[in-house]
Amino acid sequence: MHRSCHDVIAGDILLERIRLLIAKARSCGAPVIYIQHNEGPGEPLETNTPAWHIHSAVAPMEGDVIIQKRTPDSFHNTNLQDKLDRLGVRRLILAGLKTEMCVDTTCRRAVSLGYDVVLAKDAHSTWDSGNLTASEIIEHHNHVLQWFAETMESADIVF
Repeated sequence: MHRSCHDVIAGDILLERIRLLIAKARSCGAPVIYIQHNEGPGEPLETNTPAWHIHSAVAPMEGDVIIQKRTPDSFHNTNLQDKLDRLGVRRLILAGLKTEMCVDTTCRRAVSLGYDVVLAKDAHSTWDSGNLTASEIIEHHNHVLQWFAETMESADIVF
């Protein structure tokens, strides 16, 4: 089923929290890296379709890095690790969509690659799925991912 940012629980709040994290990063010169998921023809995130584009509220600026991916793992078959190495980045702040897929998978992979990972526990989201509400999914992943990464409220994250 096709989903949009309007199906995301508290989507407007999520966008604002991510926007503030990006602003904090930029204010201290930390690199901002976007991960953009690409799917094939007819899929919800088909490349170059409206749903695929990064939301204008958190749009990249000149100098930001955009990594294209095709799997939930932002490192798998991408140049993300190479970009991070060239930028000298060892600490990652994670936020975005989809909690139980891309956020979870990328968080675990980053930790296994030796990165210091902070999950903005109030700046990732999803939608209801099966018998679970989006809130239950987010709460569960925040609990589980605390064993892999530091989990913090976005307002408390310092770059």
